Amino acid sequence: EVQLVESGGGLVQAGGSLRLSCAASGFTFDDYAVGWFRQAPGKEREAILCITTTDSSAYIADFVKGRFTISRDNAKLTVYLQMNSVKPEDTAVYYCNAEGQYTKTQRWGQGTQVTISS
Repeated sequence: EVQLVESGGGLVQAGGSLRLSCAASGFTFDDYAVGWFRQAPGKEREAILCITTTDSSAYIADFVKGRFTISRDNAKLTVYLQMNSVKPEDTAVYYCNAEGQYTKTQRWGQGTQVTISS
């Protein structure tokens, strides 16, 4: 079964840190670019960070530059989002995404809630 399962969400105070994980299964992880997206209440889903199959940066949203980083561990079939210096406006449901390098097939996790208190 194809799955992306996020974990690590929760409630954090502003200025703190959080690390999200996304475990993949059921497909050839190495052949997929991966990324993190988020969706706040009443807003559209937006891209945060994306990296290629070779761990090169593909996209960085301006609002996370210098605060969030993305990484992947192909041996563990996992992608991470390290969130530092979080702000209340970072509150959202965070989604993991994988896009096939050749097929462009999109795969999504179920999302994990991140809440930042002021």
